[in-house]
This record gives sequence, structure tokens and C-alpha cells, in this order.
Amino acid sequence: MSSIQTASDNERALQDLLAGRFPDERGRYGPFGGRYVPETLIPAHQRLERGARQWLADAQFQAELTGELRDWVGRPTALSPAPRLSQRWGAEVWIKREDLAHTGAHKINNALGQALLARRLGARRIVAETGAGQHGVATAAVCARLGLPCTVYMGALDMERQAPNVGRMQLLGASVIAVNSGDRTLRAAIDEALRDWVSDPTATYYLLGSAVGAHPYPYIVRELQAVIGREARAQIIERTGALPDAVVACVGGGSNAIGLFHAFIGDRNVEILGIEAGGRGSALGENAATLAHGRPGVLHGTFSVLLQNEDGQIQETHSISAGLDYPGVGPEHALLHSIGRVRYEVASDEEALAALSECCQMEGILPALESAHALAGARRWAASHPGTRLLIGLSGRGDKDMPTLLQTLLAPPHESPR
Repeated sequence: MSSIQTASDNERALQDLLAGRFPDERGRYGPFGGRYVPETLIPAHQRLERGARQWLADAQFQAELTGELRDWVGRPTALSPAPRLSQRWGAEVWIKREDLAHTGAHKINNALGQALLARRLGARRIVAETGAGQHGVATAAVCARLGLPCTVYMGALDMERQAPNVGRMQLLGASVIAVNSGDRTLRAAIDEALRDWVSDPTATYYLLGSAVGAHPYPYIVRELQAVIGREARAQIIERTGALPDAVVACVGGGSNAIGLFHAFIGDRNVEILGIEAGGRGSALGENAATLAHGRPGVLHGTFSVLLQNEDGQIQETHSISAGLDYPGVGPEHALLHSIGRVRYEVASDEEALAALSECCQMEGILPALESAHALAGARRWAASHPGTRLLIGLSGRGDKDMPTLLQTLLAPPHESPR
């Protein structure tokens, strides 16, 4: 899969990552990453890279970001013990509650940071893409907060299954544009947002929602989402006096997961698991499990692992969760997979629905369908590691998924769930 193959190569790559040498000057994470974009966007990416390096290290910028995260977003989010799940699973379960952040998911951390960066770079409008709608809602909310016009592109299929979030974006003042091309999901929405940005790369800022895309976006998103892992690591040590035995998060593009994982990469005794969308099966088109079934290639400006056929054509994906329904993964996840520091597994639609139902009934928490994949993977891990301590990233709340849940878990007995 990559040029990193031997144990010594893997260890060297891990040390480079821990020392902050990834991404390198080419925007690479080992063999992954980089910048594959049209010539018209090269100056915009270079300007963004310079701005990110300057402002993310600026004390005044960080003070404003930290203040807004505290006073408006509601950070730090809670670390909740899960006593009934712990009893049922035979393990000590803790849940990092990004569902309690303003707008209901981790997406607000990145949206806020990038919007503050966009304002410093002189942008006059924001464009964004969204899959499950949470990034779109977060971007719309931030733009309302900062007084910036906002356009959100969303696949028509995702608009149908995430109707509540479409309404929320509109109430927050965003213009939501349906994308009917391609697979009508997140991949098509990203394509349209990029086309918009190409038309005016100076006055428009493209606020990318996941740890994917051309450099410097994976770096920016990781830096802005790393607050999740920093908080969780400090909280669990404070509450238990020790690190967890395993950290688990769902992985689509990978922003929630990289944000949680980043603080634990150097803790060799902590196992890290990313759970991808296993969908309906292992065949192409039946899932969105990129690292389980994909091959290296270029998509949306970055070299990573993709779901593609033998001719290199990107394949349509399937997941019951719109936020995981993407045929690629962030380049840092591809690196972590290739060197073996993070183990990536899959959870099927059926397993995710069962985990969501269990979490609701045992803990009184309605997780997003994306997060339900992490719960399913964590339960499986606990079964083979009894008595251990688990930290699970709950990326968002499941209110947005009620249309899907009404057709599946809550379907009348005489109807066949989809």
C-alpha cells in the first residue's frame, strides 16, 4: 500500500509524526497527502498555508478561538462514564461527548477555527460542503456569528435523509444548494464546492469539513479538532488516574477520529481503533470502508486510500450514516494505517443500528449513526478484552438521523426496515 514497509521504516514515520514533521514541506504524511489541484487554486492554497502557519501559532488568534470555544461552543465537553454499558460489556466505558457541543457535533470546532482564519485572510464569503449536515449547520452557525455570507452544497440524497439539518442551515441564514450530479452525496457536494471556489479563490473561502483534501486542509482540520483529544486525555487521567486501554472513534473522512486520536498517538500502551462504515457487505458499492477495501489514489486534491475499481474509477459508496458515506479517507489516517499505529475495522449498518439502540436504552444518549459505528466497534473490542478501560468518541447526537431511524429501528412491525 505504501513505501513504508519495514518495522524500522514504520518506527521512523511514527517518530516523525510525533515530532511534528508531518506534514512535511510538500504537505505529505509519508507517502500520502500532497496537493493535486488546478493551477487556478495553487495561489489560494499557498496563501491558506501561509495564513494557517502564521495564525494558528498566534497567541491573539488562539485566545479568541479559545474564548469562543468556551463561551459559545461550550467547551470543554463532558467525559461521561457509561455505567450500564460497562456492566453489560464487562469493561469500564467512558464517552467523550461531542454531542454536547453547540450545534450537536464536533464539526463546530473546525468550522469556528477556519472561519476566524478566513476573516483574517480577508475572505468576504464562505462556501462549504456537507454530508450528514452537521458541518453545514456548524458553518452556517459560525457565519451567522461572524457576519459572513454562507453557501452550503449538499448532495440531494443526503438532503432527503438529513432534512432536519437542511432546515437548521436555512434558519441560520445559509443558502443550501442541492447537488444532483454524481452519487448525490458528500463526494458530489465537495466537487461543487470546489467549482465555486475556483470561480473566485480570493474573496471566497472554502471551509472544508473533514481531514481530507489538498494540503493544508488535513493539517488545519487536525489542529482544530485536536482539542477533543487534549481534553479527553486530561479528563480521563483526572477521573481515573490512568490512561485508557483503548480509544475508539468512527472514521469517514476522519476529522472526529484524528482529533481524538492525536493526543494518544505517543502512548504506546493505548490501543487506537478507527471504525469504518461496513454498510451492507464487502463488495465495492456496498460499504464506505476505505481502509478495509481501498487502494491508493488521488481524490479531491490528496493522495490517500480510495474505494476504486481496477481501472481507477472512484466507486459509489453506501452507509446508513450520511457522514461516513465517502470513498476516501484523510492522508494522516492512511499513514497511521500503513505503519500499524491505528487499527481500522468495520461495523455494518445492522451493527450500528443495534449499537445506537443499546446506547439509547442503556445510557439515555441518542448518538449519531456515525458515532454508533464507534460504539459497535468498541463493544466488539470489549468482548475480547474484559475488564479493560475504553474511551469512545461520540462525534455527535442522533437527532439529525430521526428520518432514517423512523424507517429502520422505528418502522411499524408490518413494514420491512430498509
